[in-house]
Amino acid sequence: MADDANPSDVNTDVEFVEFVVKSIVDNPDKLEIERTVDEMGVLITLKVEKEDMGKIIGKNGQTAKSIRTLLRIIGSKHNARVNLKIVEPEEE
Repeated sequence: MADDANPSDVNTDVEFVEFVVKSIVDNPDKLEIERTVDEMGVLITLKVEKEDMGKIIGKNGQTAKSIRTLLRIIGSKHNARVNLKIVEPEEE
């Protein structure tokens, strides 16, 4: 990530993911988003309820692919590589 990135723009990627995912899922209150930065770039980890996994991934993975594509565009604007990891909920 570029050192000259505007601090107000730093969480634009998280805000974008939160907005999109909350409008898709049935349980927006249970949504967890974590943002980590390392030498490889930005990793956004998304945890949703089991019944919402299909909505996030979409048919043949198209929804997840679309979100990732848009995140790459946001990242390129800030000279950062942004990746999305969707974590499958743990069985209880």
